Amino acid sequence: MTDRSHPVRSVALVCLGNICRSPTAAVVLEHQLAGAGIAGTVTVASAGTGDWHLGAPMDERAAAALRAAGYDPSGHLAQQVDATWFASHDLLLAMDASNLADLHALAPDEAARSRVALYRSYDPASGPDGTDVPDPWFGGPEGFDEVLAIVERTSAELVRALTTR
Repeated sequence: MTDRSHPVRSVALVCLGNICRSPTAAVVLEHQLAGAGIAGTVTVASAGTGDWHLGAPMDERAAAALRAAGYDPSGHLAQQVDATWFASHDLLLAMDASNLADLHALAPDEAARSRVALYRSYDPASGPDGTDVPDPWFGGPEGFDEVLAIVERTSAELVRALTTR
């Protein structure tokens, strides 16, 4: 678990390919930060641990779930996380345990590793250690709707945590 007392000015959300879970979380988090009046004080980025989709837009099923809920997914282009992200992000949140392990392996030192956590460690329905955000890639639209529900709930709690730091 990360130290939740230090100020956060930049959040990175990380999944495998950066076309479904982490960009969905980024769109929702940015929207909720704006609603809380702190959009200008916290920046949000998303990336994948893999390079398969570099430069690609969001998966159409993820984008459709976001549009149906009133969000704008059009600005996303997939990118890959690397060790330089630790210098420019105060908090790096992994969508699942595999992504978490990849981030820990990329971290240049223990201080960087201490800023990495599972995204759902902020989910009130998950518990303080978090669980995985399920990967909807191989399923139907209902999986993307489930991810969106998890992301909305978790991002709301993350925004609350960021406003109390």
